[in-house]
Amino acid sequence: MDEFPGVTDRDSTKLQERHYYLLSELQTLVKDLPSSFQQRLTYNTLSDLALALIDGTVYEIVQGLLDIQHLTEKNLYNQRQKLHCEHQGLKQDLVRKHKDALQSCKPHNLSLLKTTQQTELEALEVRVREEQKMMDKKIVVEMDQKVTDQQNTLEKAGVPGFYITTNPLVNIPAYSFSSYFFLIHSTQNFFFLNGSNVHQMQIYIFSNHSSTNYVRLQELTMQMNLLELILKLQQKDSQA
Repeated sequence: MDEFPGVTDRDSTKLQERHYYLLSELQTLVKDLPSSFQQRLTYNTLSDLALALIDGTVYEIVQGLLDIQHLTEKNLYNQRQKLHCEHQGLKQDLVRKHKDALQSCKPHNLSLLKTTQQTELEALEVRVREEQKMMDKKIVVEMDQKVTDQQNTLEKAGVPGFYITTNPLVNIPAYSFSSYFFLIHSTQNFFFLNGSNVHQMQIYIFSNHSSTNYVRLQELTMQMNLLELILKLQQKDSQA
């Protein structure tokens, strides 16, 4: 067969059967995706993806990327938790300092002391917000780089649908949309951001919103859907 050059007829038949099986499974899994993405995943795209998955190499590559991602997530989580603990310590120290000062303050100086303490508290809050913002930007940059690494690796592995979305040839600006998630298991990312921190990160990421950004987000979402198909098929394959 032209699809499998350099193999015997018997091996070619096995590969053809394997290709048909993978294609059939992919066609079934695609039905769970939103209709807008189903329309983009044509028969030819799924057929090419099935071909790329035949020997299991892509499964190993994806698992390796997933392991790297988990280590990166853990590292980023630890960095942000460390900063959070430092900020909590600064706030507690300031509260103790203010409490001691109030207890020893003369009545006629009380009003001035409270004003001074309020100024100190506000200054600390500004510092905390700025340092949190800087940390979040650092996280965004690291996550964006990991997305690029994943895209580059999968593109070089010949997995259809993958390319670096910051590439000028694609004509999509390199904004921070990809930083909102890693490609693999995106719904589990930002587990270290909660409450107002999530909103702060969202504001930073989407501050450069435009139609071209939206296009890039759509392309990334498509790649995420392709990876989700690969992961689901890998799980089903391993149970067969």
